[in-house]
Amino acid sequence: MSDFKIGSIIIGKQQPPFIIAEMSGNHNQSLERALAIVDAAAAAGAHAIKLQTYTADTMTIAGAYTIEDEGSLWKGRELYDLYQEAHTPWEWHKPIFDRAKEKGMLAFSTPFDETAVDFLESLDVPAYKIASFENTDWPLLKKVAATGKPVIMSTGAVRLSDLAEAVNVLRQAGCRDLVLLKCTSTYPSTPENTNLLTIPHLAQLFNCMAGLSDHTMGIGASVAAVALGARVIEKHFTLRRADGGVDSAFSLEPEELKSLVVETERAFLALGQVQYGIQKAEEKSLFFKRSIYVAKDIKAGEVFTKENIRVIRPGDGLAPKHYEGILGKIAKSNLEKGSPLSWNYVI
Repeated sequence: MSDFKIGSIIIGKQQPPFIIAEMSGNHNQSLERALAIVDAAAAAGAHAIKLQTYTADTMTIAGAYTIEDEGSLWKGRELYDLYQEAHTPWEWHKPIFDRAKEKGMLAFSTPFDETAVDFLESLDVPAYKIASFENTDWPLLKKVAATGKPVIMSTGAVRLSDLAEAVNVLRQAGCRDLVLLKCTSTYPSTPENTNLLTIPHLAQLFNCMAGLSDHTMGIGASVAAVALGARVIEKHFTLRRADGGVDSAFSLEPEELKSLVVETERAFLALGQVQYGIQKAEEKSLFFKRSIYVAKDIKAGEVFTKENIRVIRPGDGLAPKHYEGILGKIAKSNLEKGSPLSWNYVI
């Protein structure tokens, strides 16, 4: 499981999480809005903006299917019309990619057929994303792998045996750098069906980097995923959910994306290493631990009792573990209230 680069960014187990803002169809068929989404994603600190490259005609045909699922955000919509609304016109890709570059952000896409790969190669994308619904499309997998570029593949809606075959197809066709994203293909997903514990298992089973394509609301699942080893996080992104759009309901807004970037990196940094004992940063705090102090004036020859010694802060006196052993012993000299006790004063 070696580190590798997507563009200039290193992807690796000991590297901070790579955050992808998925534009999807949230441009609402406006190039001006698409460019504004790029600007907002860059300002929030995302490392990459991702598009989806298809047309309605490469996905389906008019009249093929109308969505009837009661739980779907798109109930009653014809599939062809939905893709027509959601697709990113191919002529928009270059200006969107150029804007991302201007803002210091990577840009790449999810191709949905082989012609989309050819088109994206003409734009010299730094990586490819395979969507969950395409992760068993062997011809597409082979086409993408043959580019030799890193591949990020979602693992939603796939049996483990089919996923293993897909990984094998990618590797045999030339994919050297692979990230598998735990993904639940429901929109939105719930915490209960997200199953983040799969992430370290994915990484170990397929000897690759792992991450999360997160369709839940908020950022909690993504932050937790980083603690479990996710080093790539993908989240749908929009300017305002209230503006509507095919994926707006489960997309992050700019301030939320900024929080995602900050909190996932914070979670990564907090992992650290197995550590016991006193860290250098804690040394000054030792002063505020408790120790044994004189609680009342004591004359030489008096007995130490619960009334004249106490365990209090700060930590300049004897350690509290000696308290019971000192009770009943004799004071060697006069002691003032508020003095830290030491063995020099005990007979």
